[in-house]
Amino acid sequence: MASLSVEDLSCPVCCEIYKDPVFLSCSHSLCKECLQKFWKTKRTQECPICRKRSSNQDPPCNLVLKNLCDSFLKERSECEEICSLHREKLKLFCLDDKQPVCFVCRDSEKHTNHKFKPICEVLPSYKEELNTTLKSLQKKLKHTEIIKGKCDEAVQHIKTQAEHTERQIKEQFKKLHEFLRDEEEATITSLREEEEQKSQMMKKKLEEMNTHISALSHTIKHMEEMMKSNDDVSFLKNFNVTMERAQISQPDSQMTSGALIHVPHYLDNLTFRVWKKMQDIVHKTPVILDPNTANPRLILSHDLTRVRYSLNIQPIPDNPERFDYYECVLGSEGFNSGTHCWDVEVKDNILWIIGVTTASNQRKGSVFFSTDVWSVQYDEFGLFPLYINNPSTVFHVTQYLERLRVHLDYDGGKVSFSDPVTNTHLHTFTHTFTHTLLPFFCSFDFTPLRILPVKLMVTENHSSD
Repeated sequence: MASLSVEDLSCPVCCEIYKDPVFLSCSHSLCKECLQKFWKTKRTQECPICRKRSSNQDPPCNLVLKNLCDSFLKERSECEEICSLHREKLKLFCLDDKQPVCFVCRDSEKHTNHKFKPICEVLPSYKEELNTTLKSLQKKLKHTEIIKGKCDEAVQHIKTQAEHTERQIKEQFKKLHEFLRDEEEATITSLREEEEQKSQMMKKKLEEMNTHISALSHTIKHMEEMMKSNDDVSFLKNFNVTMERAQISQPDSQMTSGALIHVPHYLDNLTFRVWKKMQDIVHKTPVILDPNTANPRLILSHDLTRVRYSLNIQPIPDNPERFDYYECVLGSEGFNSGTHCWDVEVKDNILWIIGVTTASNQRKGSVFFSTDVWSVQYDEFGLFPLYINNPSTVFHVTQYLERLRVHLDYDGGKVSFSDPVTNTHLHTFTHTFTHTLLPFFCSFDFTPLRILPVKLMVTENHSSD
């Protein structure tokens, strides 16, 4: 096979690789179709090469040559692309149809007025385009794999969050259940004590009544005997004494006032009275921290009212809501109207920023304090980077504070900061608010910032309405 060339396996009539070659008596071989066309045109059965007449109208197939051609075509198709129409090498590229073609295709009617270039000339640009697309896809794949990894982490974090939150819920309800059980036991104990007291009182009353009944029965019997006696002198002698005894023997036939259980004392507004007592164990904090926004270096308390800085980065998902540059955390509830106030215990914390920001403010990167921030900063040793000291968004205080009060008047366009311990005003920002505002807290110290609870007051409305 290696010694045979394309010319050796080509038909002398069509100059292409033999198709169904037939063998003539003159020893020449041709394509069966080429031979039939030649004979039809010449109207004589002669060899197109040597013109020798053939006596056989249906020449036999040259199987050896056919097998050689088939093997050659198979081998060539495996090592190079061949035009499926013309069995020629694909050397050109049609710029209009965007596909490789052979030289025969170029001259065919299908590609009339089309533009062509050698494949070797267009290949570099296409490879470059493919390489660019490949790199883009590889980059997308890598990014997708990173996101998938974050999603896998988020799934585990969601499970951890749910388990932790469930424990906190059970712990809170456990306290409520214990309080209610204690109140129930105390109320029932008080009821049993009154029951015992009233029962003992009634037992004493019954004993007195039995004594009076016995005395009265004896007096009645004596008087009945006197009435039956015929001794008039004796009757008159004992009359006064008997009448005095009759007066003494008459008991108090009335029940003692307040002898029964004072039922309203226990059932009157029972749930309301218990609810009022719950003020001692129930607290309301005006701002609750949102753990899904906390920077990984911040640690929040279980009740989400304290935040402190940590040197360790917490293994938590880098979700879109979370701060990744500043050690900040947001409040869980936004404000878009009304007035709101909360106090924060800041004593012993030497590096903090507290204030409000818009819910849409950028939390990724270092642009958070550039705009849409109204806050107070305390830096005992001047350690904060200069780019935080933006006077239009952050007001720097130098005096030591135990507490900081934040007062937001959304409709009035004011955010005020003061010291509630000394009742000293610190600073007020004025702005026309149009977006939802969220409290935010930054801590760069291990001492926690604590949002203080407010005192709950239960009031009763005695209006006739």
